[in-house]
Amino acid sequence: MTASYLRLAMPEDLSEITRIIEEAKAYLKEQKINQWQGSYPEAKQLEQDVKDELTYILMVGDKIAGTAALCPGIEPMYLHIEDGEWVNGPEAHYATIHRVAISTKFKGQHLAKETISCLLTTARLSGYKDIRVDTNSENRGMQHIIETNGFEYKGIIRTPDSDEAERHVYQIILK
Repeated sequence: MTASYLRLAMPEDLSEITRIIEEAKAYLKEQKINQWQGSYPEAKQLEQDVKDELTYILMVGDKIAGTAALCPGIEPMYLHIEDGEWVNGPEAHYATIHRVAISTKFKGQHLAKETISCLLTTARLSGYKDIRVDTNSENRGMQHIIETNGFEYKGIIRTPDSDEAERHVYQIILK
């Protein structure tokens, strides 16, 4: 059996991270989900996330199978949510999961769920009990993955300067 694990991304991983993000954009477009169909996430954002040690990659054996960012601190888009509220308020001590994407080479292996699970462990080991995540309201697949990781739906946000539909926000409080 091949080992799978999460590690911090390094600058030399950027080309593979970018390829995986581009595959995810194409998949979302094919599914007619209006998420990541503009410039987001931009190469500059991905580079900065790696530099800031926010990006993690899921390794399966010696291959990069997926990527995601774990961002500590207040997410400005989360300060106001509609039709709900955060358990600890909008300005609590929390981390946010962003930009989860799995390579098409590993499709169907439930690795997005595994990536999020690993990020929960990483966040908890870093002192965060309150973890938040969002996804496009049309992205039923990611909503299911988020919920099967124990997150609870908390409401809706709208992203500024975006053609995307509303986004669903979720939260989990770890022990």
